Amino acid sequence: MTRPEAIVPEGRHALYEKHRYSAAIRSGDLLFVSGQVGSRADGSPEPVFETQVRLAFKNLLTVLEAAGCTLDDVVDVTTFHTDPAAQLDSIMAVRNEVIGGPPYPNWTAVGVTWLAGFDFEIKVIARIPGAA
Repeated sequence: MTRPEAIVPEGRHALYEKHRYSAAIRSGDLLFVSGQVGSRADGSPEPVFETQVRLAFKNLLTVLEAAGCTLDDVVDVTTFHTDPAAQLDSIMAVRNEVIGGPPYPNWTAVGVTWLAGFDFEIKVIARIPGAA
């Protein structure tokens, strides 16, 4: 069995080292991506909700690309929302732009009360192309 490999996008090592976790872990042909949020360059939450969601997806794409993946390789999605009923329309608008057509990945949405100052977080599992 191969040892899990940490995946960290260029320029973000200090963030992950500070908080002592990996952006993603490659295990065999699977990639487990940690929750990504819509942070500004200084790490603070983007105050405009739809922009925060777009930044979270952008950060997710950066992690996927660092592992040689795209959104087409994603098989499972979990999102966390601080106010799902009020946020769903904005989330779906961004999701529909970013995710593309079928087949769609599995998707679980979870309502939460706290996300360290953020209002949206997304984590995924992807299959790494060409990995055995």
